[in-house]
Amino acid sequence: MTRSAAKILREYGPFPGSDHVHGVTFDGQRVWFASGDRLNAFDPESGKAVRSIDVAAHAGTAFDGRHLFQIAEDHIQKIDPETGRVLATIPAPGGGGDSGLAWAEGTLWVGQYRGRKIHQIDSQTGAILRTIELNRVVTGVTWIDGELWHGMWEGEESELRQVDPRTGEVLERIEMPPGMGVSGLESDGGDQFLCGGGKSGKIRAVRRPKRAPATGRSARTSGKSTGK
Repeated sequence: MTRSAAKILREYGPFPGSDHVHGVTFDGQRVWFASGDRLNAFDPESGKAVRSIDVAAHAGTAFDGRHLFQIAEDHIQKIDPETGRVLATIPAPGGGGDSGLAWAEGTLWVGQYRGRKIHQIDSQTGAILRTIELNRVVTGVTWIDGELWHGMWEGEESELRQVDPRTGEVLERIEMPPGMGVSGLESDGGDQFLCGGGKSGKIRAVRRPKRAPATGRSARTSGKSTGK
C-alpha cells in the first residue's frame, strides 16, 4: 500500500444558496453536485454556476453519459439533465444509509456509509450484484482507469482510498489536510479528483497520482467519455 499527502490544486465555491456538498459528478463539461434540495452545475474552468435542478439530492450523484443518478433518502432517482425530470426511481441498497454513487461497467456502485461497504447494483432494478466489504466508512465513490476509489471521513481524518474491487484491500491512501473532509468524490477523467467538502460548501480538485501508461480499457464508462 502506498500513502501520500493530498495536493489541493483548486477550490470551488461555496456557491450561493448551497451551504452543503453531498454527491459530486462530472458530465465531461460541467461538474454537478448535490446540496440537499437541488442539483447544481458549474463550469470547472471559470468556477461559475451554470445550472440548477430542483430535486431531492441528499447523497451521492453519478452520470452515465446521458442521465444523472441521484440518491434521495432511501432511493435513487434517474434524472434527465436537460429537463430536470425524474424518469425513474429504484431502491437504494442501504435503505437510507447510502453515501457515494458512481457509474461503471454499465452498473451503479453505491457506498454505504456506516455499513462500510460498496454495492454494485443493477441500474434498472436496484438488485445487488455484489458487495465489497471495507474497513472504514465510505463517503464518495468513483472509478477511473479500472481503479475503484472511495472517500473516507471520520472526525478530523479524511482520505481518498483506492481499494481492490474484489477483496476490499486498501491499495493506496491519499490523506487530506486536517479539517478538509471528503463527502462526494469524482474523477474528471484525467489527473484530478473532485472532492465534495461537506458543510464547507466547497469542492476541491486534488491531484490524482500518476500512473504508468495503461494498455487496458477503462472500467469507467461515464464522464468525458463517461461520469460518478
